[in-house]
Amino acid sequence: QVQLVESGGGLVQAGGSLRLSCAVSGRTFRQLSAYAMGWFRQAPGKEREFVAVIDWNGSTTYYAESVKGRFTISRDNGKNMAYLQMNSLKPDDTAAYYCAADYALNVDPREFHHWGQGTQVTVSA
Repeated sequence: QVQLVESGGGLVQAGGSLRLSCAVSGRTFRQLSAYAMGWFRQAPGKEREFVAVIDWNGSTTYYAESVKGRFTISRDNGKNMAYLQMNSLKPDDTAAYYCAADYALNVDPREFHHWGQGTQVTVSA
């Protein structure tokens, strides 16, 4: 199986920054370069929504309009890690953030089959 573990969440004031990390491993996992990686978020009472995705070598990225210009997705295939740098955070960014992996690049969370457990990000006004 493929395991994803997020870290880096926390409480931050509006305008602040956080960097989320996603470590990928597992019994059937061979190399991170086989996977597109994505970050999604889910606020209480809302559906899980797309935040950002990156292709296998980092050459293609897509962002939700709500985070474009503030968030940056990146990856380090040698370390089996993916990251989400979040700047200029807003209270509306408060949510549980999930890392996901799958073979194809997609912005639909239903197309991702490997998920982490999530890390909470809370932005105070």
